[in-house]
Amino acid sequence: MELKVYKDKQEVAEQFSTYFKEKANSGEFHVALSGGSTPKIVFDVLAEKFSDEIDWSKIHFYWGDERCVPPTDDDSNYKMTVEHLFSKIEVPEANIHRVLGENDPSGEAMRYANLLEINLDRIEGIPQFDLVILGMGDDGHTASIFPHEIGLWNAEDHCVVATHPDSGQKRVSINGKVINTAKEVAFLVTGDSKAEKVKAVLGKTAGSEVYPASLVNPTSGNLVWFLDEDAATGLSPNP
Repeated sequence: MELKVYKDKQEVAEQFSTYFKEKANSGEFHVALSGGSTPKIVFDVLAEKFSDEIDWSKIHFYWGDERCVPPTDDDSNYKMTVEHLFSKIEVPEANIHRVLGENDPSGEAMRYANLLEINLDRIEGIPQFDLVILGMGDDGHTASIFPHEIGLWNAEDHCVVATHPDSGQKRVSINGKVINTAKEVAFLVTGDSKAEKVKAVLGKTAGSEVYPASLVNPTSGNLVWFLDEDAATGLSPNP
């Protein structure tokens, strides 16, 4: 595991964008995107500073999770990505593989799992992304696997239907097996509201296993955490 701590959210976004460019310019590249405030800034930086430095025709975009809403809804991770990235770069429409949030959640989870099986190489039957980008919620959830549904982590199906614990909103999410099969996994975590869970997950403190983020452990060994100083508060220099 590699830990990278930067001054603030903006610097995290800039450093991650450089990292992404290096990874993505290695040939055909399949990446699972994350929603949230930090990826939004990452997309802005990629569009503004790296649009001409990345061969977007080689990158295939997917989502690690998506809210079950239409693509025009403000809650849609796809809509956010279009506004902050796709609308500003030259990327082939055929390279954008969105979760159809407007469809029946169970049927869509099955369709998306099948899409991943078709498009990605498989390791012991599990689709393998080149990179999975993850965030972490204040409750320790990642993708859309929440603590109250942690059993979905090892679900048989590659994609699952999750339920937000407060709003009840349905979401389609890749499961933990797909996350941990990726060639590389990168966390983007910023803000002091995340500090407590960051400390628990990285320090493997007693009880931290109830947080889905603590289960991220790619078999490749390639796990990178991009944190700002606020999120890293409480970490020892060498966690």
